[in-house]
Amino acid sequence: MEPIFLGIESSCDDTAAAVVRGDGTILASVVAGQTALHADFGGVVPEIAARAHAEKLDLCVEQALEQAGLGLADLNGIAVTAGPGLIGGVLAGVMLAKGLAAGSGLPLVGVNHLAGHALTPRLTDAVAYPYLMLLVSGGHCQFLWVEGPQCFTRLGGTIDDAPGEAFDKVAKLLGLPQPGGPSVEVAARSGDPRRFGFPRPLLDRPGCDMSFSGLKTAVLRQRDQLVAEQGGLHEQDRSDICAGFQAAVADVLAEKTRRALEQTGAPLLAVAGGVAANQELRAALLRVAETAGARFVAPPLRLCTDNGAMIAWAGIEAFRAGQRDGMDLAARPRWPLDQRAAPMLGAGKRGAKA
Repeated sequence: MEPIFLGIESSCDDTAAAVVRGDGTILASVVAGQTALHADFGGVVPEIAARAHAEKLDLCVEQALEQAGLGLADLNGIAVTAGPGLIGGVLAGVMLAKGLAAGSGLPLVGVNHLAGHALTPRLTDAVAYPYLMLLVSGGHCQFLWVEGPQCFTRLGGTIDDAPGEAFDKVAKLLGLPQPGGPSVEVAARSGDPRRFGFPRPLLDRPGCDMSFSGLKTAVLRQRDQLVAEQGGLHEQDRSDICAGFQAAVADVLAEKTRRALEQTGAPLLAVAGGVAANQELRAALLRVAETAGARFVAPPLRLCTDNGAMIAWAGIEAFRAGQRDGMDLAARPRWPLDQRAAPMLGAGKRGAKA
């Protein structure tokens, strides 16, 4: 009989709960976003996010169980994001999960948020181990060699801003609404990616590490130059800047992905995380995979951004591997998937680098 898990996610600015069965069936998924709460601040405010999680978590869980037509007694376990992320939100989710587990007697499984993203292709496409994963989100960007639910090798990652964070910052620089990723992507559709010669950082160095902070700075300087020369930005200027920036990010990710595929000989490339929703980036990665003769897997857009289903699934996989957590489960702002790798540098506004 397949286990049924409740998954709880609250690591950043999406409050989410889902019910998933062990055969990969998503019985219910509820996500309460916070975009409107943070819109006036140009990014996620941790204190506001934590308060919103505390207010919405129990409601999301209730709605998910109602959608699934199940009660706590019908579940086999509770999975919760225990890190990494904004500590206030992570703590709110962990405390709720502990309360539910204590009251129901159900097993508790603490899940690494990054593992949730990294294992999503197994939920959506039944991908077999091992495989190459590009995790690209608001606070994280890394290449992972995935050999099991608790076995990850990091091949490289961003040493400063993650791509999603860079998208948010560029949107803010150009006066576009948050979240920045969708805003920049929409503006880029009517832009000329060749007008501005934005840099492709670290392509002149070997390996799979990435950097996007300098690219963001180049956008700032280009914006300031245009403002100085013509007294402001025209709409076409914004579109051209967005198109050039997006093309630069795509080129960096594509080349680093090519290197990771060459290094591992992986037969399959999977991509997950919020930035994986960007169609231009998806297309670039698909071309790289096809050239390398590798299968390309990208989850549905609704499962690229933070959600409870990925946490429930990661919890099921960890549960099958024997993991059980007690009431001493800790909320962790930092939690690298690859415990053997040296820490990445920096910490983004959407969460600590892992």
